[in-house]
Amino acid sequence: MDYKLVICVRMDLKLSKGKTAVQVAHAAVICALKAKKHQKISFTKWYKEGQKKVVVKLKSLEELHRIRQEALENGLIAELVRDAGLTEVPPGTITCVGIGPASNGEVDKVTGSFTLM
Repeated sequence: MDYKLVICVRMDLKLSKGKTAVQVAHAAVICALKAKKHQKISFTKWYKEGQKKVVVKLKSLEELHRIRQEALENGLIAELVRDAGLTEVPPGTITCVGIGPASNGEVDKVTGSFTLM
């Protein structure tokens, strides 16, 4: 597989497994829809290859913002997920950032050094 979407999750929030899963799902959907509209070639290749998704850990909101900025500077889709605040965190809390879908090499330039979740 040559294309993937990476979701970077803040570990400092100590979200439950279920809450984390939902936030990751939000990031995947948001990124896929944006790619389908704005980066059709990458979306199509990623989709046809099976929609590879990888989830990695981030230490803090500051790290998340840094990674998002780096992704944007490299021409990648980088979408924030803000929680509605109905359960575990206050409304508007940024929980994760989705990066891609794009080629493995492009995404790895930004996310390749992070630990898998």
